[in-house]
Amino acid sequence: MKLYKGLVAATVEALQDIFVKNRQADRVVEQMLKSNKKWGARDRAFIAENVYETVRWWRLVKYAAQVDKAVEADDFWRLAGVWQLIKPLHLEGREALEPLPEWTEFEAINPETVGQRYREGLEIRKIAQSIPDWIDGIGESEVGEQWSAELVALNKPAPVVLRVNTLKSDLASVRAQLGVDITEPIHGVPEALLLKKRLNVSGLDSFKAGHFEIQDAGSQLIAPYLDVRPGMSVIDACAGAGGKSLHLAALLGNTGSILSMDIEHHKLQELERRAARNGVTNLTTMHISSNKIIETLSETTDRLLLDVPCSGLGVLRRNPDSKWKLKPEFLDKIRKVQAQILENYSTMVKKGGKMVYATCSILPSESEEQVRAFTKRHKADWQFVSEHRTSPARDGFDGFYMALLERK
Repeated sequence: MKLYKGLVAATVEALQDIFVKNRQADRVVEQMLKSNKKWGARDRAFIAENVYETVRWWRLVKYAAQVDKAVEADDFWRLAGVWQLIKPLHLEGREALEPLPEWTEFEAINPETVGQRYREGLEIRKIAQSIPDWIDGIGESEVGEQWSAELVALNKPAPVVLRVNTLKSDLASVRAQLGVDITEPIHGVPEALLLKKRLNVSGLDSFKAGHFEIQDAGSQLIAPYLDVRPGMSVIDACAGAGGKSLHLAALLGNTGSILSMDIEHHKLQELERRAARNGVTNLTTMHISSNKIIETLSETTDRLLLDVPCSGLGVLRRNPDSKWKLKPEFLDKIRKVQAQILENYSTMVKKGGKMVYATCSILPSESEEQVRAFTKRHKADWQFVSEHRTSPARDGFDGFYMALLERK
C-alpha cells in the first residue's frame, strides 16, 4: 500500500480531536479538509474515509492494536497503522496483511500479532461490531434476535439519498440534471433518489436553486405519515434545521401554514435559509423559550409532528462517533424528555386533529413503549391509529419509528 505521511498525520490529528477533545467527527473532518488547500480530491477522500472508518471500527482497531485507552499521539499513530493493516482484510476481503511503511511511528507494530488479535476480535460480537458493552446489552434486550443483523447494517456507510423538492422540480428533471446513470428511484419513497456515485451535491447549481435536499429515505417517510391535506395548519414542534418542515411544505403545496418550533434558535435560522432556497412561502419559525409558548397554542393546529430528541441509535451509519459519546444516563434522561414532550406538546392539536410521534432510534423504549404509555394515560382523548418502523438491516434505510395518533 502507498501511504503518505502527511495524510496519515492529518488522520491522526483528526482522531485525537474526536476522542481526546470530544469534538464531533463531521465538524472535525470538515475543518481538517479546509485546512490545506494543496490537498487534491484523492487526498481529501483518504482523510475523510480513514477517519470515519477508524471511528466506526474503533473498538475492533483498539483490540487489534492492544491499546486500552488512546491518549497520547503515539497511541493514535499506532491505531492508524493497525487500521491500515487490517483494513484490506476487513473491508476488501483480502486474506493477507500488507506491509506498513518503515516509519518510526509504526516501528512497534507487529503485523503477526495484529492479525491474530484481529481474528480473535471477530469472534466477539461487541468487538467485531465495535459497540460499547452497555449499548450491545440494551440492544439485545430490546431488539432481540434482530439486533445482530441491525448492528451489521448500522456499520455500513450510509448512502446519499436526495429528496426532490416538488415545489420547484420533479423526479425526472432532477435525474436528468444529475445523470440517470448515477441516480436511482427508491421503491415506496416517491420523491427519493439514491445517489450511486459520490458527488459534492451542495456545490451544484440545482441544489443551490432548491431543486432537492439531502434526506435519508427513512426520514422521508415521516412527513407523509402525518396525513396532511392542502390548506391545513401544521406544527413541527421539534423542527431542528427543518428537513421535515420543508417536506411538509412541499406536501401542502405551499398552502395552509407550517409553524416550525425548536428550543435552539440557531437551528431555526438555518431552517429559514433553507426554506428560502426551497421556495417555501407557508412557513414561519418560533423559538421555544418556555412552556408558556406551548400553552398559548393549545388546540390550534390540525396536524402536529413531534420528531423528538433521542439516542440516535437508528442513524449510527451517519454518526458513528455518537456510539462512543453516548452514555447510559443520557438515555435515561432522554426517555423522560420524550414523555414530557408528548404530554405537553400534544395539547396543541385540535380535537379531530392528528399527531405523529417519531424517533431515529431502533429502541422500543424510546418509541413504541412511549406511545403505548401515552395512549394508556390518555385513552379518553387520544386514539392510536398506526405505526411504522424502518430497519437498516431489512430496508437499507436509517432506523426510524413513527406513530400516528388522532385526538378524539
